Amino acid sequence: RRPKGAILREQGVNSHREMAAAFHRAGFDPYDVHMSDLLSGRAALDHYRGLVACGGFSYGDVLGAGEGWAKSILYNESVRDLFNEFFARDDVFALGVCNGCQMLAALKELIPGAGHWPRFVRNRSDQFEARFSMVRIDPSPSILLATMAGSRLPIVTSHGEGLAEFASKGDLRTASQGLTSLTYIDNHGETAKRYPANPNGSPLGIAGLSNEDGRVTIM
Repeated sequence: RRPKGAILREQGVNSHREMAAAFHRAGFDPYDVHMSDLLSGRAALDHYRGLVACGGFSYGDVLGAGEGWAKSILYNESVRDLFNEFFARDDVFALGVCNGCQMLAALKELIPGAGHWPRFVRNRSDQFEARFSMVRIDPSPSILLATMAGSRLPIVTSHGEGLAEFASKGDLRTASQGLTSLTYIDNHGETAKRYPANPNGSPLGIAGLSNEDGRVTIM
């Protein structure tokens, strides 16, 4: 059977077609779900096994667009309940990329085992970075990436707010002890701590994280 996956988007998101195609090739039955469907009650999340929050200029990619997206969930009681119930299930997974990463990170109070996650804020270069970067997939509980640990991959990075800002040194330490799933590396394969191999200035080159049970991944 092909599990149902919700390809979630908001106004301005433009990578949902590619994401749907990727999940279709991976064996899922993807469904286009717009936030307006959830806000109006036309759709729910209870019959989906996967939820993918897509990226690509939500709200015109204004500063903090992903956090604004999260607030439309946190401050709407019925929609907050939908997400709360979804993340409480033990038979589902979620992925957040780009604006979707910033959005899920801002929903961490609803996601079990995500208390260590950072906010994603303005790049240290203080500019939008569109680069060809190298990343390493690190050992982590992430059900999407765990079997790829050790891989070194070239990827495209395009973001203005990718700097992981942790609330405390303890949260950064927790993240670095087996819950970082993706790390920027330099041309020698070492963790990238400097620009431009680390395009946004995130500590320890962090580019992706998992929650504690591996069912939710952000990058």
